[in-house]
Amino acid sequence: MTAPLQGSLFDQTDDIRLGPLDGVRRTVLGAGAWIDLLPGWLRGADALFEELAGSVPWKAERRQMYEREVDVPRLLSYYGEGAPLPHPVLDEARDALDAHYARELGESFVTAGLCYYRDGRDSVAWHGDRTGRSATHDTMVAILSVGDPRDLALRPRGGGAAAMRLPLGHGDLIVMGGSCQRTWEHAVPKSTRAVGPRISVQFRPRGVR
Repeated sequence: MTAPLQGSLFDQTDDIRLGPLDGVRRTVLGAGAWIDLLPGWLRGADALFEELAGSVPWKAERRQMYEREVDVPRLLSYYGEGAPLPHPVLDEARDALDAHYARELGESFVTAGLCYYRDGRDSVAWHGDRTGRSATHDTMVAILSVGDPRDLALRPRGGGAAAMRLPLGHGDLIVMGGSCQRTWEHAVPKSTRAVGPRISVQFRPRGVR
Protein backbone atom coordinates (compact mmCIF):
# COMPACT_ATOMS: atom_id res chain seq x y z
CA MET A 1 0.00 0.00 0.00
CA THR A 2 3.03 2.28 0.22
CA ALA A 3 4.43 4.13 -2.79
CA PRO A 4 6.69 7.16 -3.23
CA LEU A 5 5.26 10.47 -4.33
CA GLN A 6 4.59 10.41 -8.06
CA GLY A 7 5.01 13.95 -9.34
CA SER A 8 2.33 15.40 -11.57
CA LEU A 9 3.28 15.44 -15.27
CA PHE A 10 1.44 18.78 -15.53
CA ASP A 11 3.27 20.51 -12.68
CA GLN A 12 6.99 19.97 -13.18
CA THR A 13 8.17 23.19 -11.57
CA ASP A 14 9.78 24.42 -8.36
CA ASP A 15 8.04 27.79 -8.76
CA ILE A 16 5.46 27.57 -5.98
CA ARG A 17 2.60 29.97 -6.69
CA LEU A 18 -1.17 30.25 -6.67
CA GLY A 19 -3.43 30.72 -9.63
CA PRO A 20 -6.58 32.88 -9.72
CA LEU A 21 -9.71 31.79 -7.88
CA ASP A 22 -12.08 32.86 -10.61
CA GLY A 23 -12.11 29.34 -12.05
CA VAL A 24 -13.68 27.79 -8.94
CA ARG A 25 -16.86 25.82 -9.66
CA ARG A 26 -19.70 25.26 -7.18
CA THR A 27 -21.79 22.14 -6.69
CA VAL A 28 -24.99 22.52 -4.65
CA LEU A 29 -25.48 19.47 -2.41
CA GLY A 30 -28.88 20.40 -0.96
CA ALA A 31 -30.20 21.44 2.47
CA GLY A 32 -28.04 24.56 2.30
CA ALA A 33 -24.78 22.68 1.72
CA TRP A 34 -22.38 23.23 -1.17
CA ILE A 35 -18.79 22.60 -2.27
CA ASP A 36 -16.48 24.68 -4.45
CA LEU A 37 -13.76 22.88 -6.41
CA LEU A 38 -10.71 24.24 -8.21
CA PRO A 39 -8.26 21.63 -9.54
CA GLY A 40 -4.61 22.70 -9.70
CA TRP A 41 -5.02 26.00 -7.87
CA LEU A 42 -1.41 25.76 -6.65
CA ARG A 43 1.47 25.42 -9.11
CA GLY A 44 4.62 23.77 -7.79
CA ALA A 45 2.48 21.65 -5.47
CA ASP A 46 4.92 18.73 -5.47
CA ALA A 47 7.74 21.06 -4.41
CA LEU A 48 5.57 22.41 -1.60
CA PHE A 49 4.77 18.86 -0.50
CA GLU A 50 8.47 18.08 -0.15
CA GLU A 51 9.07 21.26 1.88
CA LEU A 52 6.14 20.64 4.22
CA ALA A 53 6.95 16.96 4.67
CA GLY A 54 10.46 17.85 5.78
CA SER A 55 9.93 21.01 7.82
CA VAL A 56 6.55 20.78 9.61
CA PRO A 57 6.71 19.49 13.23
CA TRP A 58 4.47 16.49 12.62
CA LYS A 59 2.88 14.74 15.60
CA ALA A 60 1.64 11.17 15.94
CA GLU A 61 -1.37 11.31 18.25
CA ARG A 62 -3.38 8.69 20.14
CA ARG A 63 -7.08 8.88 20.89
CA GLN A 64 -9.51 7.00 23.12
CA MET A 65 -11.69 4.62 21.10
CA TYR A 66 -14.28 2.96 23.28
CA GLU A 67 -12.26 1.08 25.94
CA ARG A 68 -8.78 1.40 24.45
CA GLU A 69 -6.37 4.00 23.16
CA VAL A 70 -5.43 3.78 19.46
CA ASP A 71 -3.05 5.54 17.09
CA VAL A 72 -4.53 8.28 14.93
CA PRO A 73 -3.95 6.96 11.38
CA ARG A 74 -2.21 10.08 10.04
CA LEU A 75 0.29 12.69 11.24
CA LEU A 76 -0.97 16.08 12.41
CA SER A 77 0.16 19.65 12.93
CA TYR A 78 -1.93 22.65 13.96
CA TYR A 79 -1.34 26.38 13.54
CA GLY A 80 -3.61 28.49 15.70
CA GLU A 81 -4.70 32.07 15.20
CA GLY A 82 -1.68 34.34 14.79
CA ALA A 83 0.82 31.47 14.47
CA PRO A 84 3.25 31.78 11.54
CA LEU A 85 2.45 29.25 8.83
CA PRO A 86 5.19 26.87 7.61
CA HIS A 87 5.45 28.34 4.09
CA PRO A 88 4.73 31.86 2.72
CA VAL A 89 2.42 30.50 0.00
CA LEU A 90 0.04 29.26 2.70
CA ASP A 91 -0.27 32.82 4.01
CA GLU A 92 -0.96 33.91 0.43
CA ALA A 93 -3.58 31.16 0.08
CA ARG A 94 -5.34 32.22 3.26
CA ASP A 95 -5.33 35.88 2.14
CA ALA A 96 -6.70 34.92 -1.28
CA LEU A 97 -9.48 32.83 0.29
CA ASP A 98 -10.34 35.68 2.66
CA ALA A 99 -10.67 38.10 -0.24
CA HIS A 100 -12.67 35.73 -2.43
CA TYR A 101 -15.15 34.61 0.24
CA ALA A 102 -15.30 37.79 2.34
CA ARG A 103 -18.86 38.77 1.38
CA GLU A 104 -20.23 35.24 1.72
CA LEU A 105 -18.36 34.12 4.84
CA GLY A 106 -18.30 37.46 6.63
CA GLU A 107 -15.09 36.68 8.53
CA SER A 108 -11.53 35.49 7.95
CA PHE A 109 -9.89 32.08 7.88
CA VAL A 110 -7.59 32.19 10.92
CA THR A 111 -6.34 28.66 11.67
CA ALA A 112 -4.62 25.97 9.62
CA GLY A 113 -4.65 22.26 10.42
CA LEU A 114 -2.30 19.99 8.46
CA CYS A 115 -2.76 16.24 7.94
CA TYR A 116 -0.04 13.98 6.51
CA TYR A 117 -1.39 10.79 4.92
CA ARG A 118 1.76 8.69 4.52
CA ASP A 119 0.23 5.81 2.52
CA GLY A 120 -3.03 3.99 1.92
CA ARG A 121 -3.26 2.86 5.54
CA ASP A 122 -3.62 6.44 6.75
CA SER A 123 -7.18 7.78 6.71
CA VAL A 124 -9.84 9.83 8.47
CA ALA A 125 -13.24 8.40 9.33
CA TRP A 126 -16.63 9.87 8.43
CA HIS A 127 -17.20 13.14 10.27
CA GLY A 128 -18.23 16.78 10.03
CA ASP A 129 -16.23 19.65 11.52
CA ARG A 130 -18.90 20.29 14.15
CA THR A 131 -16.81 21.30 17.16
CA GLY A 132 -17.62 24.93 18.01
CA ARG A 133 -19.87 27.30 16.08
CA SER A 134 -20.13 24.99 13.07
CA ALA A 135 -22.43 22.71 15.12
CA THR A 136 -25.20 25.29 14.81
CA HIS A 137 -24.12 27.85 12.19
CA ASP A 138 -23.15 27.81 8.51
CA THR A 139 -19.43 28.16 7.91
CA MET A 140 -16.65 27.26 5.47
CA VAL A 141 -13.67 24.93 5.58
CA ALA A 142 -11.15 25.30 2.74
CA ILE A 143 -8.76 22.42 2.00
CA LEU A 144 -5.64 22.67 -0.16
CA SER A 145 -4.10 19.30 -1.06
CA VAL A 146 -0.53 18.57 -2.19
CA GLY A 147 1.09 15.22 -2.94
CA ASP A 148 -0.53 12.17 -4.51
CA PRO A 149 -4.32 12.35 -4.89
CA ARG A 150 -6.49 10.65 -2.28
CA ASP A 151 -10.26 10.38 -2.43
CA LEU A 152 -12.30 12.77 -0.34
CA ALA A 153 -15.63 11.01 0.07
CA LEU A 154 -18.84 12.87 0.89
CA ARG A 155 -22.28 11.64 1.96
CA PRO A 156 -25.38 13.10 3.64
CA ARG A 157 -25.22 12.93 7.42
CA GLY A 158 -26.79 9.77 8.82
CA GLY A 159 -24.77 7.04 7.16
CA GLY A 160 -24.83 5.08 3.94
CA ALA A 161 -22.52 4.89 0.95
CA ALA A 162 -20.51 7.82 -0.36
CA ALA A 163 -22.54 10.10 -2.61
CA MET A 164 -19.36 11.29 -4.32
CA ARG A 165 -15.60 10.73 -4.26
CA LEU A 166 -13.23 13.50 -5.28
CA PRO A 167 -9.55 12.61 -5.87
CA LEU A 168 -7.65 15.59 -4.40
CA GLY A 169 -3.91 16.25 -4.64
CA HIS A 170 -1.28 18.14 -6.67
CA GLY A 171 -2.54 21.59 -5.63
CA ASP A 172 -6.32 21.02 -5.76
CA LEU A 173 -8.65 23.18 -3.67
CA ILE A 174 -12.02 22.25 -2.20
CA VAL A 175 -14.17 24.54 -0.06
CA MET A 176 -17.06 23.04 1.92
CA GLY A 177 -19.61 25.72 2.74
CA GLY A 178 -23.07 26.55 3.96
CA SER A 179 -24.52 23.80 6.15
CA CYS A 180 -22.04 21.21 4.80
CA GLN A 181 -20.40 20.47 8.17
CA ARG A 182 -23.80 19.88 9.83
CA THR A 183 -25.77 18.13 7.10
CA TRP A 184 -23.03 16.19 5.30
CA GLU A 185 -20.05 14.06 6.36
CA HIS A 186 -16.67 13.62 4.70
CA ALA A 187 -13.87 11.07 4.98
CA VAL A 188 -10.54 10.01 3.47
CA PRO A 189 -10.98 6.21 3.22
CA LYS A 190 -8.16 3.73 3.52
CA SER A 191 -6.86 2.38 0.21
CA THR A 192 -5.59 -1.07 -0.69
CA ARG A 193 -3.94 0.39 -3.79
CA ALA A 194 -0.31 1.51 -3.76
CA VAL A 195 -0.79 5.22 -3.14
CA GLY A 196 1.80 7.86 -2.43
CA PRO A 197 1.82 10.41 0.39
CA ARG A 198 -0.48 13.43 0.57
CA ILE A 199 -0.69 16.50 2.79
CA SER A 200 -3.90 18.48 3.24
CA VAL A 201 -4.07 22.00 4.68
CA GLN A 202 -7.43 22.92 6.22
CA PHE A 203 -8.16 26.62 6.67
CA ARG A 204 -10.94 27.42 9.16
CA PRO A 205 -12.54 30.52 10.72
CA ARG A 206 -12.32 31.23 14.43
CA GLY A 207 -14.12 28.76 16.68
CA VAL A 208 -14.52 26.01 14.05
CA ARG A 209 -12.82 22.61 14.44
